[in-house]
Amino acid sequence: MKQPLQIALVGAGIMGRQHIEIIARSAEAQLCAIADPDPQAQALAATHGVSWFADPAAMLEGARPDAVIIANPNPLHVDTAVQCLQRGVPVLVEKPVGTSLSQARRLVEVGEQTGVPVLVGHHRRHNPLIARTRQLLDEGALGRLTTVTALWQLQKPDSYFDIPWRREPGAGMLLTNLIHDLDLLRHLCGEVRQVQAFLDNGVRGFGNEDSAAAILRFESGAVGTLTASDAVAAPWSWELDSGENPVYPRQFDQPCYLLAGTRGAISLPQLQRWQYAQPGAGWHQPLLRHSEPVAAGDALTRQFDHFLAVVRGEAAPLIDAADAGRTLALVEAIERAAKTGTACEPEDF
Repeated sequence: MKQPLQIALVGAGIMGRQHIEIIARSAEAQLCAIADPDPQAQALAATHGVSWFADPAAMLEGARPDAVIIANPNPLHVDTAVQCLQRGVPVLVEKPVGTSLSQARRLVEVGEQTGVPVLVGHHRRHNPLIARTRQLLDEGALGRLTTVTALWQLQKPDSYFDIPWRREPGAGMLLTNLIHDLDLLRHLCGEVRQVQAFLDNGVRGFGNEDSAAAILRFESGAVGTLTASDAVAAPWSWELDSGENPVYPRQFDQPCYLLAGTRGAISLPQLQRWQYAQPGAGWHQPLLRHSEPVAAGDALTRQFDHFLAVVRGEAAPLIDAADAGRTLALVEAIERAAKTGTACEPEDF
């Protein structure tokens, strides 16, 4: 039997604690250390019977883990990951991979120099229904993909913004939330060639956006929209519709992604597939609808299992630093488009 891999955690906040729960359920890994300067993290480490360190460098030296999960504040992601890679330790880095393209490029460069793998935590790619959707698209079930509609509309409570940094530039829903949706659109529909966008903070007046609309032109020729707000009483978002995270009440019947092509369409997360009985039929004929079967599986758990395979050298990262960097480039293009009022292209990455 294989010895359990020793996994260290950097950052014991909301996501870090979710990772701890997943590690605890694994027969192939053990939590060996937590690095986080917060006294609550020290108490958490004691609860789990593992070593506590105030900073990642001391943890790497003292605990010598087989791999590290990085869930500290976004601006620290790359510096922490670089420390790990330079010591030969594979990492799972929570999204976003960095807060700027220069940071992401640095991580890619160090990864190439050291040959140590980096997996980025865009965990929704590991969801079985996303895997099934990607399979259907690759098989041509929709024909030529033509239009994409994405919705992220919900209401964050006022208490969410009691934490000061959540009211500041860079902490808005675009980088914090919509980066997930944009990553999935890239994963399912291909790279985005050009964007136009509007951002507005008129509801709360904070230093970041509370509503957004983006028009996307994909390299395939498909066009799409992403319409979002975290200040509306509405049910259309991955969090509320997918049931992926039980802390959110689920809206079982509401879609948040609509993908349409010349032969059919799919709504997600219900994975309802629409098509005509006969090819070439049109709007006078009824559309047939059926639900695609989807394997069971929790996205975060599947991501962790994949990470263990990456650490053991049995798999390449499903999303590496360069791939995640292209999602970050798309976010930055949307920000530029909204600021300049012109169509912008994502930077090459």
